[in-house]
Amino acid sequence: MTGPAYRTISDVATLIGVPQHVLRFWESKFPAIAPLKRGGNRRYYRPEDVALIERIARLLHVEGYTIKGAQKLLGAVSETDTTATAPVATLTAPATFARSLAGPLRAQISVIRADLAAALDAARGG
Repeated sequence: MTGPAYRTISDVATLIGVPQHVLRFWESKFPAIAPLKRGGNRRYYRPEDVALIERIARLLHVEGYTIKGAQKLLGAVSETDTTATAPVATLTAPATFARSLAGPLRAQISVIRADLAAALDAARGG
């Protein structure tokens, strides 16, 4: 990522496309987001904070994860990064892992459904 070394909360909120209060809420739910706090409690986000926030936003808003599911996924990923021994699927209970996949799978199924409907219309001459 290019840009300034430190970004304010308003810069990051604009970049990600969420209100500032959402970023403050995510800080309480994802301890890995740790902006520097200066005078007046102003937050300054480092590039690694911004990258993590972008990933969280993608998990929650694009891939359909819940906050709890994203927390588990990010926790499992950081464990595998440090130990490099177990895949994410084995670090969570099978039912929990299946639920965390529900959002992304639902989105893929919707795309496939739309493609099939378009192909059926084309085959019928419509």
